[in-house]
Amino acid sequence: MSAAQTIVLAGGIDDAASLVHQIGEMVGVVAFAASGALLAVRRNLDIVGIVFLAVTTALGGGVIRDLLIGNTPPVAFTDFEFLAAAAATGLVIFFWHPPAILQRWPLDVTDAVGLGLFVVTGTAVGYAWGVGAPAAALLGLTTGVGGGIIRDMLSGKVPAILRTDEPLYAIPAFIGAVLTTTLMHFDWYRPWIGLICAALITSDVSPP
Repeated sequence: MSAAQTIVLAGGIDDAASLVHQIGEMVGVVAFAASGALLAVRRNLDIVGIVFLAVTTALGGGVIRDLLIGNTPPVAFTDFEFLAAAAATGLVIFFWHPPAILQRWPLDVTDAVGLGLFVVTGTAVGYAWGVGAPAAALLGLTTGVGGGIIRDMLSGKVPAILRTDEPLYAIPAFIGAVLTTTLMHFDWYRPWIGLICAALITSDVSPP
């Protein structure tokens, strides 16, 4: 294989990985929106409450991150694909959701998936804005847990990140953020590696 063919092949792999990364971001939005909507159902909220909690859970962490790095207006207010996906997820949960006795497991799983994906993407965004590795890791952590904290507070719960009867959130999320920013610092980060990092975070906080 010639050098030119190798470059073309490598470029194609990177493009495919970037596409997978973008899909992963959308999956994170949908997962967090579903966790917010499911909790709203458990709290017996109406359709407005369900959609609102879905949207704020899905986009809240990213909005906080963007405000902290000075990326205004936040992406949530300029890229309406994410807003539409979160609202649509809330509507789907309103019209179809599992019985109350079966809602705990889907809520925990969607929360874990959203956390893993948002920690990695939040860290990557922060690092791309040149805030430095430690700050990027903290931004990733904020992106990951911010939406869940907003969700719990709006629904009248003590945030899961502060409770001993909930799975560990902060420690796996922070470790994942540090791993991501370390990989970026040494230029070892690739989109597919980011997805692996997200999967590791998800597996650590998923219910047994």
